[in-house]
Amino acid sequence: MSSATPTADLAFAANDVAGELMRWLTYLGAERRMSPKTVDAYERDVRQFLAFLCDHLDSRVTLSALSRLKPLDVRAFMAARRAGGTSSRSLMRMLAGVRSFARFLKRITDTAVRAGEAREPWILARDAAVLALLYGSGLRISEALALKRNDIPAPGRGDVITVTGKGNKARMVPVLAQVVRLAAEYLALCPYDLPAEGPLFVGARGGPLSPRIVQLAMARLRGALGLPETATPHALRHSFATHLLARGGDLRAIQELLGHASLSTTQLYTAVDTERLLEVYRSTHPRA
Repeated sequence: MSSATPTADLAFAANDVAGELMRWLTYLGAERRMSPKTVDAYERDVRQFLAFLCDHLDSRVTLSALSRLKPLDVRAFMAARRAGGTSSRSLMRMLAGVRSFARFLKRITDTAVRAGEAREPWILARDAAVLALLYGSGLRISEALALKRNDIPAPGRGDVITVTGKGNKARMVPVLAQVVRLAAEYLALCPYDLPAEGPLFVGARGGPLSPRIVQLAMARLRGALGLPETATPHALRHSFATHLLARGGDLRAIQELLGHASLSTTQLYTAVDTERLLEVYRSTHPRA
């Protein structure tokens, strides 16, 4: 992630844009695995773009304003940078950064998923079922969204699902009765006819559900509960592993449940759990 603090000096952007900029930078480093130098470069480029828009639009930049931008506005930015002596190569890199940020914001600026707007009960049920699978079964977002309609058992008809993970490897994982019930509630409310071999989770218009929508759902929950920025969908998978470990779960078994190719990856959770225990010890143990 960028070493800069994205919200510290964004006088030209509203809080909603500043917050999404920070999430985007985290996404580039943690999920896209971009190098810190590349993330820093992208951050500088988007900051320059937002600063230009603030002057161009004569107001602080909001998500609503970004959703109304036209190609002419982007061309004006490029012309201004070229007039300032920016090389063609640097301009292309700037445009790549701006496009990446725009793609990240695409679902946010869609009126169907803007924060604060009412969502239909079936969408709320869908989001609850997806997040429950991430924590209850330790799934990656990609694994949960790859599930087919007939992969999830009906209540009382099973407690195991088959998941296809990285490298197209299949594994069997337990699914809690509460999670099965949440999935059943979503299916009962979903307005679309979901074929057995089709995707279990669909978007507002019936197409494939985007991982970004799951991230948005978690962001709303995070805001409502006052949780830190580290409370992401992937953190639910981490919690699944650390909670099993804390209850005495076997490391090899947890490796299989998570679909880790190497035990060394799973062993990272032992350090996390040890640190948690030490924190409890330091905060509660009497001192002489």
